[in-house]
Amino acid sequence: MSSHFYAYMARMKLIKRWGLRRSVREENDQEYSLQVAMIAHALAVIRNRRYGGSVDAGAVALMAIYHEAPEVITGDLASPIKYFNPGIKDAFKSIERIASEKLFGYLPEDLKEDYRDLLFPDPNAPEARIVKAADKISAYLKCLEELGYGNNEFEAARGSILREIEAMELPEIRDFMEEFAPSFALPLDGLN
Repeated sequence: MSSHFYAYMARMKLIKRWGLRRSVREENDQEYSLQVAMIAHALAVIRNRRYGGSVDAGAVALMAIYHEAPEVITGDLASPIKYFNPGIKDAFKSIERIASEKLFGYLPEDLKEDYRDLLFPDPNAPEARIVKAADKISAYLKCLEELGYGNNEFEAARGSILREIEAMELPEIRDFMEEFAPSFALPLDGLN
């Protein structure tokens, strides 16, 4: 029997992000998920090395790769709409859950347990909190890049996302933002 799971996952490259903003460079869910995975991995490593953590950095990266999986069914709902009011936010969370269940149903029975935590992560687990932080940091970095291209469309988003990141108050986030984020505002020649 054929499984549609990875055919759906391959469609992540078709899901455009930042739908309500003019972008100099379009971004899709597939490339975005890779960046979130790299940042989440870095946050986990920083937590473990510098702050005595014990999170599985590989599991964090894998969770980040799949964190937007439901969007292959739902599409990307822009944040200003998703968070407009609690009713919309709750309804969309329910829709995302249904989409995750549909994707989960496409997996062969003998593989389902290996994907359960990826498609239905515990939002209170330390790994999920790290992925959430990486998600916000990636959005912030996109704002820096767009602003670097002269696109002021992302100025307000940069400020509000930065406030959300700072409110998370995790030392690994602070370290990442101080050590790695500033480079995203530099042109290529500035990286040498």
